[in-house]
Amino acid sequence: MTDHHQPTRGKPRVALITCTDLADLHDDDRLVVAPLAARGIVAEPVVWDDPAIDWAGYDLAVLRSTWDYTFRRDEFLAWTARVPRLVNPADVVRWNTDKRYLDELCTAGVPTVPTGWVSPGEPWQPPADGGEYVIKPTVSAGSRGTGRYDLAGPEHRDLAAAHVRRLGATGRVAMVQPYLSAVDTVGETALLFLAGPAGLTFSHAVRKGPILTGPEQGDGVLNGAEETSARTAQPAQLAVAAQALAAVPGGTERLLYARVDLIPAADGAPVLVELELTEPSLFLAHADHAPDRLADAILTQLSHPTPSR
Repeated sequence: MTDHHQPTRGKPRVALITCTDLADLHDDDRLVVAPLAARGIVAEPVVWDDPAIDWAGYDLAVLRSTWDYTFRRDEFLAWTARVPRLVNPADVVRWNTDKRYLDELCTAGVPTVPTGWVSPGEPWQPPADGGEYVIKPTVSAGSRGTGRYDLAGPEHRDLAAAHVRRLGATGRVAMVQPYLSAVDTVGETALLFLAGPAGLTFSHAVRKGPILTGPEQGDGVLNGAEETSARTAQPAQLAVAAQALAAVPGGTERLLYARVDLIPAADGAPVLVELELTEPSLFLAHADHAPDRLADAILTQLSHPTPSR
């Protein structure tokens, strides 16, 4: 492993930014290191909050598995504003790390899962018509602080209300969404886009299996056990993804990557669940040549830098 404090002469240096728990990178992210080396680029895993790192020494800083930021979002955002050549850029990260961006996308006409928002101190009662709902904080990663509730029964109604109160008591906004049952059968579809000479380009698609089985299991639980497999993207899915990406503030020309997560609604039409622009798993292992495509995307960013805002 390259010493973070010693420059590598003659070769571009790229920081693959992670967290302390994954200091040597997530397994999937490691797949891009060799393709980058083949392109003459030195890639190094770097923990985002390591005070010893000289970020100016890198030609590009790539956000990857910074999954502990959700408990320290203000600190994380302040850090992103200090890092030169960060992708995705700091202003995009600020917008994307609070899921209230879904409201903006819905207003822009993007088909999204219906979402209610409950601010701290605001009263909330479970919908009287019952049904299954998902409750989670607007700042979350890996299903932390997320629960699934069947509101037809009094026990789950009480648990759901208590979940909302807990989030509010810690100053967090709760989001309430109907549970889309198609995730249990069809699954969720993740569409992956990577930078290219012509801008953000579709790379591959992945099926993600169901992950929520019941009420919240604990605010600190990072759920990464979902089953994933390769999937063929459908035209209707790509159309929704195009709508979502077109609504990103500042445009997509500055983005290194994007992941668009979709689930079929009751009528079968795909709706947006999340637009991941900060630290999404890219599922490189699920598509032939995906690590090479990411390496080429990074090379594109190095060769044709776009200014951060």
